[in-house]
Amino acid sequence: MKSICCAFGALCLAMCAMPAAAEQLTTESIVTLSKTGIGDDAIIAKIRAENVHFNLSVDEMIALKDKGVSSAVIAAMMTAPKAPEIKMSLDSPDPMVPHPAGVYLFDQLGADPKMVKMNPTVSNQAKTGGILGYTLTGGIASLSIKAAIPNETARTITGKKPIFYFFFDQSNDVEASNAWASGANISITSPAEFSLIELMKKKGRREARVGSANLGGAKTGVMDKDRIPFEYTEVRPGVFKVEASNVANPGEYGFIFALGGSGAGGAMTARIFDFSVQ
Repeated sequence: MKSICCAFGALCLAMCAMPAAAEQLTTESIVTLSKTGIGDDAIIAKIRAENVHFNLSVDEMIALKDKGVSSAVIAAMMTAPKAPEIKMSLDSPDPMVPHPAGVYLFDQLGADPKMVKMNPTVSNQAKTGGILGYTLTGGIASLSIKAAIPNETARTITGKKPIFYFFFDQSNDVEASNAWASGANISITSPAEFSLIELMKKKGRREARVGSANLGGAKTGVMDKDRIPFEYTEVRPGVFKVEASNVANPGEYGFIFALGGSGAGGAMTARIFDFSVQ
């Protein structure tokens, strides 16, 4: 019997020591606070601290006014809480942290890992190759259309088997941004809409084959044999981790996501997130 009493006493003490659960703010509690004369400023501060919104009808508003609740407090009750400001980062290595839409290299070369935002490079002209063979064979041999990318090397430098993160507009709950602006390709939602290719290094430029033509017809876009496979996984809505494990040799590479223009083969320009592997 003594042991039972001791156990009961210990239980009572434990229950007394437990903190009381926070009481949810209701219209009744607002009326009670108003009647205490605590003041509108304190009641409004409490409403904002609790981050609550009361969807009051006209009758409920009249009833609250009749019970002594001031107009200022009633207005505060109906004001929707402000959405928390989204703080963007350009270099946080955590993909769960909001980043502006775009393509980021996961830089692991330095002492501390970080994201490096990549800006797309736009080709400045298109070139054709294999014209002599095309002409001599009467169109049996194919000619190729190549987009010329300025500069011999990319500004973004990485090591072998690089990792990227693609942040699309959905990751920040926006419909569209200018991150992908390029005619009809303004809305992009997946890395599957990109092609990873190796760029051919030339004097003063790099080239990407974006079309071909022969007697059988013309093809526009990246050729299947030029595509480098890559893997991607969605880490959260609108954010993808892209692993280019097949990029193991030094050279110039890039993700092409838009082709446009006119001319032979129909591909005169290209937008590409280019990078150099050293």
